[in-house]
Amino acid sequence: MKTAVVLGATSGIARALAGELAREGYGLILAGRDLEELEALAADLGVRYGTLARARRFDALDEKSHPAFVEECLEEAVREFGGELEGVVLAYGYLGDQKRAERDFEEARRIVETNFVSCVSVLHPFAAHMEQRGRGWLCVFSSVAGDRGRQSNYMYGAAKGGLSLFLQGLRNRLARSGVRVLTVKPGFVDTAMTFGKEGMMLVASPEAVARGVMKALKKGRDVVYVPGFWRWIMAGVRAVPERVFKKMSL
Repeated sequence: MKTAVVLGATSGIARALAGELAREGYGLILAGRDLEELEALAADLGVRYGTLARARRFDALDEKSHPAFVEECLEEAVREFGGELEGVVLAYGYLGDQKRAERDFEEARRIVETNFVSCVSVLHPFAAHMEQRGRGWLCVFSSVAGDRGRQSNYMYGAAKGGLSLFLQGLRNRLARSGVRVLTVKPGFVDTAMTFGKEGMMLVASPEAVARGVMKALKKGRDVVYVPGFWRWIMAGVRAVPERVFKKMSL
């Protein structure tokens, strides 16, 4: 059975994407902090789609545990699912509080570590295994916020922008080995992370985002904006001259 790991599996987007993967016949290793919730999700996916799903605890900010975690996932794919690990979805993140981060470095550190440092830490060993094997895919959620720094969320945007550049380089490195890297750039999505935030517009459902991501995976895309109109919105934002942009309240 082809198998995928979903990191941050209890998030709204990850749940929806796990369903899409299950529908495509994937067995799933669901990883996150809340083991009880993960086990409930695994049971639900089994009932809905008849797939095999297992729960595994994962702490994004405990980078020292990541090499062992990756090895355990690789072993579990063979032992429980009867085959090599095919793909990895990284769908966790921390929006944080921009205003607090401006005066409290610990908040700034948490935003950057969650959205960038921890991602590099856990993706590298997965990537090394796939590179050696000569196949596989990585699907990683960045954000449109990383396309240009804006005063309202530049800490989060900086972390996501760094992640997008990291993925671009990783894609370049892995291309010759047959490993695919998909960068997902969602706009506003109706999830717990964005609940109650001001200035939300053009909000997409997790299910719509998941369908767009699954379509991009099947087509072998490198970067996907979901919904697709965000590609043109962000192209416009990037095109604004800096002398004008710095006077705008975004």
